[in-house]
Amino acid sequence: MMIKSVSVSPFDDQKPGTSGLRKSVVVFQQPHYLECFVQAIFNSVPGLAGNTLVLGGDGRYHNAEAIQTILRMAAAHGIKKVLVGQYGLLSTPAASAVIRKYQAAGGIILSASHNPGGPDGDFGIKFNSANGGPAVESLTEAMYANSQQLTEYQIIESEPVDINEQGPSQLGEMQIEVIDPVSDYSELMASLFDFDAIRQMFRKGFRIRFDAMHAITGPYAREILERELGAEAGSVINAVPKTDFGGGHPDPNLAHAKELVTEMYSAHAPDMGAASDGDGDRNMILGQHFFVTPSDSLAVLAANATLVPGYASGLAGVARSMPTSQAVDQVAKELGIACYETPTGWKFFGNLMDGGHITLCGEESFGTGSDHVREKDGLWAVLFWLNILAVEGDSIKQIVQQHWSRFGRNYYTRHDYEAVDAERASELMLRLEGKLEYLIGTAPNGLHITAADNFAYTDPVDGSISHKQGLRILFADGARIIYRLSGTGTQGATLRIYVEVYEQAASKQEQDTQQALAPYIQLALELAQVPTYTAMNKPTVIT
Repeated sequence: MMIKSVSVSPFDDQKPGTSGLRKSVVVFQQPHYLECFVQAIFNSVPGLAGNTLVLGGDGRYHNAEAIQTILRMAAAHGIKKVLVGQYGLLSTPAASAVIRKYQAAGGIILSASHNPGGPDGDFGIKFNSANGGPAVESLTEAMYANSQQLTEYQIIESEPVDINEQGPSQLGEMQIEVIDPVSDYSELMASLFDFDAIRQMFRKGFRIRFDAMHAITGPYAREILERELGAEAGSVINAVPKTDFGGGHPDPNLAHAKELVTEMYSAHAPDMGAASDGDGDRNMILGQHFFVTPSDSLAVLAANATLVPGYASGLAGVARSMPTSQAVDQVAKELGIACYETPTGWKFFGNLMDGGHITLCGEESFGTGSDHVREKDGLWAVLFWLNILAVEGDSIKQIVQQHWSRFGRNYYTRHDYEAVDAERASELMLRLEGKLEYLIGTAPNGLHITAADNFAYTDPVDGSISHKQGLRILFADGARIIYRLSGTGTQGATLRIYVEVYEQAASKQEQDTQQALAPYIQLALELAQVPTYTAMNKPTVIT
């Protein structure tokens, strides 16, 4: 097959964010748009030619077409072999697991994570390196620089490759292996968790409801929870992946997983509720009439890790993103292990894992993971909770309340203002940053501010420095207010405000979260003049 060179002009908007390049479907459908970014990947990543590449995505709209394009471009660039998930499907954590298991040179994952899908929705693409984790900042910067200098891309002309049947095929000189997207991941989960103990718990009548949100995790959850572990048939709902996620928003939180939340707060709620997102890397955990915040979930997993076979020898350390609550810090302090505070973005955890510094990590945005892969992992977190429940025999609510009694409670919330005018959102942040140094030592509304800055991080593994990672206001009582502009959306800007207060007294640990944080929430709005700059009187989402 002949390699064809196609002349192009660069697109000026192909700068990857923390999770690759995300745009609306219509942007990716522009002639040559996807091809140009894929060419930038092949030009920037050393050592791909002659090696194995992993390829798959979350099944959203445009996934199938993009798979065919990438296969033809991979063949034109001397890739020896591509492992592609059947039907073009691979969850993000499963892709990481496959890269690591088969020692691939890297992988291309097609997903916009928790963003909506369909013809009017979003699409995304990112490169994961040989460690299974997202490309580091220096590599994504190289991709962007390369994308701005492109004059052509290379591709071969061929008929579409059949990726609906498992097995080998050939595309030019390149081998293609269509693999079961679930089996390698399932095998890895069985090596970490006590499946026998979980099966026994289900036999005794334990009930779970897992909402796959018509996204990628449906086939994984059905295979592992229902077929392998014996949860009753129908435990997994919305299990069939759809290109538009059934018209829903595949973000596992209290606002978007309404069907699950309603059931878990009903009179006949199952023992456990859980959900995952578009590409399978996020999770939400619920007990009967009880929501576990992602920050508390990470802390509980860390505190109980030795109950799980894969972590029975203890943890090397833990890490959390800066905006995530400090609940896991309390656990690390008592266990005598290191706790790292990183910028938002899983790639920062990958460096710490590769350096042997941490075992568990998490972000407040419903992401938790460990060194078994180099991505956050939604179903893994659910299995971790099931393993703890099988050993402890208590309810989810009891386990969390016992945790608070031992370590104290970190009241914590995140208020999202979505689709804000990007210029106005930037003005808000610039104006607030200019005020920070003058806030130190003041006590607005009687709340004493001891420090304020724009968070910067020095990576202990490679020495790289990341500046301007979020505005922090710290108080004398340990409370925090944090402001960030999110990089995961595709329309306008998302302003995220995080508020946290630590409470050690058991008698004060049963308050309503929003009420407990009300003075700090009000101050956060006043300091940044949020209603003025966002033109919104209330957040889009509160978690």
